[in-house]
Amino acid sequence: MGKEIKVWYDKEGDYIEVLFERKMGYFKETENDAVMEKVDDKGNVIGFSILKVSALKAEPLSISLENHVIQ
Repeated sequence: MGKEIKVWYDKEGDYIEVLFERKMGYFKETENDAVMEKVDDKGNVIGFSILKVSALKAEPLSISLENHVIQ
């Protein structure tokens, strides 16, 4: 059985949120203004959001999400 991934689309807010895990965390900026990554308290990526989805063009949106594990 595969891992369940949750995807929410908020039409009014014009954003998509994708969660790999449902646990406490916070959003932080990435190098792309439209993308925020959600990390847990240890820096592991547990999801991401894309803002202004309707403004995206035909070109793919590409970004690298990396774990930032705190030692």
